[in-house]
Amino acid sequence: MADPRVERLATTLVNYSARVQPGEHVAIYGVPEAASLVREVYREVLRAGGYPYTFIGLSGLAEIFFAEASPEQLTHVSRVEEMVRGEFDALVNIRASTNTRSLTSVPPEKQAERTRAYSDLMKVFMERSASGALKWVLTLFPTNAHAQDAEMSLEEFEDFVYRACFADQEDPVVRWQAVHKMQQKLVDWLKGKRMLEVNGPNVELRLSIEGRTFVNSDGTHNMPSGEIFTGPVEDSVEGWVRFTYPAVTQGREVEGVELTFEKGRVVKATAEKNEEFLLSQLDADEGARTLGEFAIGTNHGIDRFVKNILFDEKIGGTIHMAVGAGYPETGSQNESAIHWDMICDMRDGGEITADGELFYHAGEFTI
Repeated sequence: MADPRVERLATTLVNYSARVQPGEHVAIYGVPEAASLVREVYREVLRAGGYPYTFIGLSGLAEIFFAEASPEQLTHVSRVEEMVRGEFDALVNIRASTNTRSLTSVPPEKQAERTRAYSDLMKVFMERSASGALKWVLTLFPTNAHAQDAEMSLEEFEDFVYRACFADQEDPVVRWQAVHKMQQKLVDWLKGKRMLEVNGPNVELRLSIEGRTFVNSDGTHNMPSGEIFTGPVEDSVEGWVRFTYPAVTQGREVEGVELTFEKGRVVKATAEKNEEFLLSQLDADEGARTLGEFAIGTNHGIDRFVKNILFDEKIGGTIHMAVGAGYPETGSQNESAIHWDMICDMRDGGEITADGELFYHAGEFTI
């Protein structure tokens, strides 16, 4: 008998997040470890009248690729990925891992080269997403590997995941609609504002949001969600930030990251652990040292750091920033093959002002 939480999550992903309509072509990415959720998403796409296409990966393929690929193979862009991101109507990406650190020994320059190869496809994805031509949602299926990262048992982590997605409740969509309503008040208040100042023990930044839009992230792209975000004016960011949580990406855990910005670009970057990898990503392409996203997490139901950015960036009381590609729907013009989110806790007295008016203090909104 299927876990009813899995069924509710699948229904939410297909009908609320991806909004699948009759006749639409829907890509479903997954792995065998997430088979129960893949099956239910497949079922719901059919019920919605869509055409489901499953793309099932296997653990260990990425390690083989980086170990064996020639320079030509390393920069080859999958024709299947070009088709999905360039032609499909919707994409449901279900992540699950048996080893979240499997790529730790891969040379950073190889990962950077692979990232650069996909820069044009990243641009297509961002543009189609912004226009609404491609509806997509990313979620996580709980596995032992993710539970170990979170320092939980598998059962505890399952409860954490399904609670964060509201899949433990009879009607998750009603809860996500409430999140939307709450966050829309914040987005509406910020409309027309020009300058943000972010100050606290770990940050002193000024950034322009003039002409930019804050987006209400309410579970339609990330599941779970709970954030508002924008793309700062590219050459406006000045100051420094020390990220209080490890920045985890591509199987690497980079600790103690500190970035200094001048005229919108990272001019100094240090890390206490894996600094070489940090620098390799910042040098991936011309746009990698520019801030593509500034965001505020609003989900107080995500009450701990679990070393997974899908959850961690939404923690209520934190802000996060992404170097690299910005989302066109925010007005961002920054293009890059990378989009790397990093998190800073603001609950220790951090403040955000908008055009000189206090908007946020110690992890809570003040308006």
